[in-house]
Amino acid sequence: MKIYSWNVNGLRAVLKKGALQSFIDEYEPDILCLQETKAKQGQAEVDLPEYEEIWNSAERAGYSGTAIFTKVRPLSIVYGFPPEIEAKIDGWEDEFGDARKEGRVLAAEFDDFYLIDVYVPNEKDDLGRLKYRELVWDRALLNYMQELDRKKSVIVCGDFNVAHEEIDLARPKQNAGHAGFTKEGRQGMTNYLSNGFMDTWRTFHPNGVQYSWWSYRGGARAKNIGWRIDYFLASERLRERIVGAEICDEVMGSDHCPILLELSDE
Repeated sequence: MKIYSWNVNGLRAVLKKGALQSFIDEYEPDILCLQETKAKQGQAEVDLPEYEEIWNSAERAGYSGTAIFTKVRPLSIVYGFPPEIEAKIDGWEDEFGDARKEGRVLAAEFDDFYLIDVYVPNEKDDLGRLKYRELVWDRALLNYMQELDRKKSVIVCGDFNVAHEEIDLARPKQNAGHAGFTKEGRQGMTNYLSNGFMDTWRTFHPNGVQYSWWSYRGGARAKNIGWRIDYFLASERLRERIVGAEICDEVMGSDHCPILLELSDE
């Protein structure tokens, strides 16, 4: 099974470029998780009859949103964080109002694993969303991952908006403490990896230097001045079934590129 994740930074724009169809024709994903769709179902003319479409769009037009396109029919679907997960984050009820409206979490249950598609909030250049990210988002997501992991294995993919280690971005010294490379955001990723989950790409490429996002400014992609902020995290017990984890940096169409997780049947 080939599962891909891609922050398309506007699904309608990627469709207009022909980039999504070209990607699907060449890479033939069994499941494709998208982030930053910036559209509601019906606003984007997607012609993929072999896939079931699952959308969790933001209330605000042209903003955020996740979607899953799958050839494998899910057993169940959950939109956003379940109420019991929200209830565990004491004192932040108002903040969850934003989480519900932004379409940033979409989970699908399959026979032997849960798949969570996430678009984690950016901390913002002025770090105005850093505390929200640290105290609400990362805590809620880890709780959700752990809760589902008690039932069956979990795969979490998407744009986490954080480079975990210095090796994960081209200019770590210049970006230390800035959005995407704060100690709080990095600690959030460490917490996931310290609680039974693995960074699949780093497991396969322990010393690898490859990026999944590049700024549109200054020809960053051509110069490969990038960041690895898109991840597949997986339950440790899936380790033997994971046969591949790749960054498809040859695929154009967005400021992010797709990433791949490949699973064996057993």
